[in-house]
Amino acid sequence: MEYKCRLKIIFAEREIQQGEFAKKINISPASLSLITNSKSLPSFPVVYKISEELNLDIREIWIKINNLNKEK
Repeated sequence: MEYKCRLKIIFAEREIQQGEFAKKINISPASLSLITNSKSLPSFPVVYKISEELNLDIREIWIKINNLNKEK
């Protein structure tokens, strides 16, 4: 299964600085960048922290991509 991360859009809409957000959830800015750019899937504890900090459901942040009809 593949997932598309919507953090880049969410950060832009809410005017959230990525570096500051990384500090709030206690991960490195580099790790958050990989997650934001869909280059890495975070562990469940990190997913939970992100979801909790943004007050969003996990499914509002990561979208499962159907392998037959991938989103771009």
